[in-house]
Amino acid sequence: MSLLAELSYWQQTSLRVVGGLAGVLLVAGTLVYLHLFKMVSFMQSRLGPMEAGPFGSLQLLAEVGKHLQKEDIFPRKADKFVFAAAPFVILASTFLLVVVVPAGPDAWFINNDVGIYLGMAVSSVSVIGILMAGWGSANKYSLLGGLRATGQLIAYELPLILAVVGVVIQAGTMNMQGIVIAQAEGEIFGWGGIGNPYILTQGVAFMIFMIAMQAELTQAPFDMPIAESELVSGYMTEYSGMRFLLFFIGEFATAGVFASVASVLFLGGWWAPIPGLEWDDNTWNLLGPIVLITKIVILTFIVFWVRFTFPRFREDQLQRLAWKFLIPIALANIVVTAIFKVWI
Repeated sequence: MSLLAELSYWQQTSLRVVGGLAGVLLVAGTLVYLHLFKMVSFMQSRLGPMEAGPFGSLQLLAEVGKHLQKEDIFPRKADKFVFAAAPFVILASTFLLVVVVPAGPDAWFINNDVGIYLGMAVSSVSVIGILMAGWGSANKYSLLGGLRATGQLIAYELPLILAVVGVVIQAGTMNMQGIVIAQAEGEIFGWGGIGNPYILTQGVAFMIFMIAMQAELTQAPFDMPIAESELVSGYMTEYSGMRFLLFFIGEFATAGVFASVASVLFLGGWWAPIPGLEWDDNTWNLLGPIVLITKIVILTFIVFWVRFTFPRFREDQLQRLAWKFLIPIALANIVVTAIFKVWI
């Protein structure tokens, strides 16, 4: 019996809530420092922030302090309730999504039989928050950004979910923990030395998921909703102070959470084929979060590498990619996966 299972219900719940808050915020801060401050700087032959703390390690705290000191301004014609609530709706979507992601045999928030279905459902709540921000700001740039974001997110949610269907068919379950176990105990042509990470058999679905994830995060080349050169900052134009900070946190936290979902679906989640390591719940409860965070960092590196490499798509190109390419390919992948599932 694992150590976590020996605790009472309220103790387990408290640990999971604190762990979830710490995980989301710490992972978001880590991604900002590693990728936005340092990795991109090195790719562009510069040092990045270096003054606040050793090697600029406290720059993020300085940014947070700066935004907390700024005045929280409401536009004169804004719908104050909708304007104020929008960033919290987006952040709530991120925290709701993280509850379905397991980080170990017992390191989970909810172990639901339809976990990935629940995760995909709550991830779409962010669309409402973005539309609220665009409408509530009473600004034409914000409204255009919100409408662009809504059209884009609806288009790319379809290939995102269709990519997940192939994994669900192969694993035979929608339970996130079950998907991890299926990869850990799976075999490749009768050999189970590294399990069966679904990136090997669902490589097409993985590529579709990563492209759709890039669009869901509104990261370049899918950043038409923000488009600084056209819309100033899109739906975030009128935000300042703490509320702008919430959008900033939500952006990187959502990147980390989506990467964690991709890790569970295609890379084995908290499990890794470590030679000589026996299957022991207590061991994996400690190692699992480390393994999962490592995979998150690798996947988000790809996201931000693409962000600072490719130019922005036009709106017609962006929609064409989703409707004419990603969705048909995802549907074909589902058909092929279903045939092999029945045949084998």
